[in-house]
Amino acid sequence: MKRQIDAGMQLPDLVKGPVTQIDLVKYSGASGDFNPIHTVESFAKEVGLGGVIAHGMLTMAYVGQLLTDFAGNDADLIDFGVRFRAMVRPGDTITCKGIVTKVEPLERGLLAVIQVNAQTQSGDVAVKGNATLRFDQ
Repeated sequence: MKRQIDAGMQLPDLVKGPVTQIDLVKYSGASGDFNPIHTVESFAKEVGLGGVIAHGMLTMAYVGQLLTDFAGNDADLIDFGVRFRAMVRPGDTITCKGIVTKVEPLERGLLAVIQVNAQTQSGDVAVKGNATLRFDQ
């Protein structure tokens, strides 16, 4: 199925949350990241974080869902990277956003470069980065 994808096209926002303590415990188990800064309030305060913080990779996974929802079965994820910029805490709602910044035709299909970010409800950008999708057309 041929899809029209152009530079400047915005992906539909993906809203996740609010993030819960249970989400963090589940992600710890799924990822194998049992650092207590993600699950033990007293420890996170003791090390100066002011409380528990979400795994950065959980926030990146939310952005990954934004990309795969957009790609559907029509595309392959070729490249995906972000920088972690702000902490996410239990109670935060995350809005993932994407905009196509470049489209490059291929012999069969196209490459789309997408700028992505995830923001908390207060507007803090938790992650920011880019992804490349290859669409078969």
